[in-house]
Amino acid sequence: MASSLNKNNVAAILKITEDLNQIHDIDSLLDRVLLSARRFSRADAGSIYLLENQVLRIHFVQNDTLIRQESGNKFLYQNQMVPVNDKSIAGYVAMTRKPLIIDDAYALDGTVPYGFNRSFDESASYRTRSLLTVPLLTGRNRLIGVMQIINSLDAAGATVPFRGEDELVVAYFANHAAGSIEKAKMTREIILRMIGIAELRDPEETGAHVNRVGAYSIEIYSQWAANHRVAESEVKKVRDFLRIAAMLHDVGKVAIPDTLLKKHGPLDHDEYLQMQRHVILGARLFKNSTSDWDDMAAEIALNHHEKWDGSGYPGRVGDITGDEWHPGPGKKGEEIPLFARIVALSDVYDALTSQRAYKECWPEEKVLGYMGEQRGKQFDPELVDVFFSIYDVIRAIQKKYVDH
Repeated sequence: MASSLNKNNVAAILKITEDLNQIHDIDSLLDRVLLSARRFSRADAGSIYLLENQVLRIHFVQNDTLIRQESGNKFLYQNQMVPVNDKSIAGYVAMTRKPLIIDDAYALDGTVPYGFNRSFDESASYRTRSLLTVPLLTGRNRLIGVMQIINSLDAAGATVPFRGEDELVVAYFANHAAGSIEKAKMTREIILRMIGIAELRDPEETGAHVNRVGAYSIEIYSQWAANHRVAESEVKKVRDFLRIAAMLHDVGKVAIPDTLLKKHGPLDHDEYLQMQRHVILGARLFKNSTSDWDDMAAEIALNHHEKWDGSGYPGRVGDITGDEWHPGPGKKGEEIPLFARIVALSDVYDALTSQRAYKECWPEEKVLGYMGEQRGKQFDPELVDVFFSIYDVIRAIQKKYVDH
C-alpha cells in the first residue's frame, strides 16, 4: 500500500506516528489520531470506536460544524454501542476488516446489508453525506476498533465524496496509529487495575469515579487554558498528563486502615488526622520522579484537599518523606497548585453527585448551589466560573462513565 502513496504523505504519517508514541493518555491520543486522519482527507467530522467485549463503543467524536455552531459539546461524550455485524457501517467494517467509502449515507440502496442511523444527525441538525470508514488493525492483525471520517470538503467548503487516494492514506495511517492506541489503552487498563485494588479497600474509589474526575479535570483545564490563551502545544501536553494524574488523586488510601475507610458515620479527631495521611502516602509513591507526569501526580495527590481559603489539609508540611509528619497551616489561594485546585473541584462535585452504600447522591440543584456557595471558600473562584461555563460537558461526562 505504501508504494501507492505520495511520498510526502508517507513521510507525514511516519512523523505523526512517532509523535503518537509519546502520548500516554488514550483520550489525548484518540483526539490526535482522529484530527490527523481528518486533515489528511479534509474531513469535517469523525468518530473512533474501540472494541470492548466484542462490541464497538464510540470513544471520541469531532465535528467542526457543530463546534462552530456552539452545539457540539453535548455530543463529545456520547456512549453509543454498535455490534460487530453487517447491520451498521461501523459494524460491517469491523466484521470485514476492510475500508469502506460511501458517497451519500442517505442514498444507500437495498443491495447492501448495512444501513445508516440518522438519529445523531436529526438530534444535532447535521447532514452526513460522504463517509470513509476504516478498521484499526495492529501489526499482529488484531482488531482494536474502527475509525469513521465524515464529509470530505472541497476548497470551497462543499461536501464531496472521498477519493480512492483518501482511502489509501487514511487506511495506511490507521494501521500505524493502531499500535499506539493499543499501548495507550493498556496504560489506561493498568491504571484502572490499580484503582481496582484501591476499590477493594475504599468503596468510594470506583473506576467510574476516577474516570469522571480525570475527564472533568481536563475539560476544566482546557477551558481555563483557552481563557488564558495558553499555547495549544502546552495544552495538549498537560491534557495528556493531567487525566492519568487526576485519576490517581486518592491512591494513597490503599495504606489507610479499613476501619477508617469503611466506617459509617463521622470520624473523630484522631481518626480524621489518620485519614489525612492518605495525601502524604499518595505523594510519596511518586517521590522518585522520573518525568513531568510523576511531578504532576505527586502535586495533585498531596494538595487536592487544600482549600482556597486556607482551611484544607495537609497544609505546609515540609518534608513528606520522613516517618513522622504533622499538618501545617493550610495552603491558600494560588499557593495551591493549579492542577490540584482543578482536581479538588472535580472530586467534590463527583462525590456529591454519586450514590454510595452509605449515602444518597444530592439533587442536582443542591449540588450546583453548593458549588456556587463555595466559590472563593473551598474552591478557586475562577475555576468555579469555568465549571459552570462548561456544565453541559460535565453532565455529558457523567453519562459516559456510569457506576455499575
